[in-house]
Amino acid sequence: MSLIAKRLSNIKPSPTLSLSAKANELKTKGIDVLNMTVGEPDFDTPINIKDAANKAIAQGKTKYTAVDGIIELKEAICKKFKRENNLDFTTSQITVGNGGKQVIYNCMMATLNPGDEVIVPAPYWVSYPEIVTISEGVPVIVSCREDVAFKLTPKILENAITDKTKWLILNSPSNPTGGLYSMDELQQLAKVLRNYPQVNILSDDIYEHITYDQKFYTIAEVAPDIIDRVFTVNGVSKSYAMTGWRIGYGAGIESLIKAIAIIQSQSTTNPCSISQYAALEAINGPQDFIKTNRESFKHRRDLVVSMLRVVEGIKCDIPGGAFYLFANCQSFIGKKTPKGDMINNDNDFCGYLLTDALVALVPGSAFGLDGFFRISYATSEAVIKEAMIRIKKACDSLS
Repeated sequence: MSLIAKRLSNIKPSPTLSLSAKANELKTKGIDVLNMTVGEPDFDTPINIKDAANKAIAQGKTKYTAVDGIIELKEAICKKFKRENNLDFTTSQITVGNGGKQVIYNCMMATLNPGDEVIVPAPYWVSYPEIVTISEGVPVIVSCREDVAFKLTPKILENAITDKTKWLILNSPSNPTGGLYSMDELQQLAKVLRNYPQVNILSDDIYEHITYDQKFYTIAEVAPDIIDRVFTVNGVSKSYAMTGWRIGYGAGIESLIKAIAIIQSQSTTNPCSISQYAALEAINGPQDFIKTNRESFKHRRDLVVSMLRVVEGIKCDIPGGAFYLFANCQSFIGKKTPKGDMINNDNDFCGYLLTDALVALVPGSAFGLDGFFRISYATSEAVIKEAMIRIKKACDSLS
């Protein structure tokens, strides 16, 4: 009898974390690898948030809290939704978890029965299909290619819905593409969803504050008539440079929030008490630095795009948000490296750039779309410039 459960045979570890670990391992050996796989801001957590955490420690706020978050934090989240998204929630409609990933995991575990289908537009964040699978659901991967700007269209959505569809996952701005849905695009999707009342929508808004050229909208905001079918996920990780603090939150109907609390009560119990008080200060405190950070990301985005577009054979659109660029490398498939190795796919291409150019990137196949690669520009301008120079030189060497 095997010690390891059979369910794990269907689950793959996060490729982005694996590639980042590989790049860091090479760094520890003294190899000058430029790691552009990491999905977290390189900025430090603001000092007022750190001070709030230190104050909470000094005041002895180190005990268990309510399973799904302290009431003060839930109240702050409700105010945030009203202030920024024109959405009205009560504290009984809010759950706080150990990062957005756990909030999504809890939602799927609390709602999916074996065989329930979840529509996952590709390119997708690597954890979506795995969370669905481990929750005994069926991820239905729908391809959203370059010609639709990597975004779900009403036609693609309608063709994917069956009588087994229980959830649609929407991520805007997107990881890995940086794609940002407009108000009109969300309204068009809502038109389709109104015809299928059994379909719920998980809206992952974690990159909400990292947008550049157009305003952010969330689907519950633009289609309030279906808000009872929407579970809106967000958190402090990206906007507030608090990835390690592990605080995410979700808003939805009260019955779903109660079900999620049951799951969390038997897994992790409450999120870290100190992190909750830090998140409270993040949401309630000064927000000026968000704009400053966003302007830095926009400058880096423009730098990456300008330098990558001069590389013959690479195509890329300008992302509307997040801190990722999703580029087309299909013209290199079938070419040979200077060592004579064949580039058969995007995995080979990224492997070549890692070994020969010492630049770590993530292949598009990790996100469900072959022939592409993702660059994270959540790093310094100096690293970006050097990485783009190395990539160009390596690509020019392919024959």
